[in-house]
Amino acid sequence: MLSRQTMKLFILLIGMVLIFEGLPYVAAPESMQAWLKKLSEMRPDQLRIMGIVAMAIGLLLCWIIQGDSLF
Repeated sequence: MLSRQTMKLFILLIGMVLIFEGLPYVAAPESMQAWLKKLSEMRPDQLRIMGIVAMAIGLLLCWIIQGDSLF
């Protein structure tokens, strides 16, 4: 069973992801439309590689922070 503190942290993390995901749409909606159009024209294998790279970078960041004594 997850502790209350763990669930609170997980929900906080989801909220932060949504904030960061929404920022470009608020700050530059026209640029986001152009970027999404380019993204929709890419081949699926290119998108898959971009996803793998993004996941690897995220995993690396989490691994570095977990190993750090600050947290």
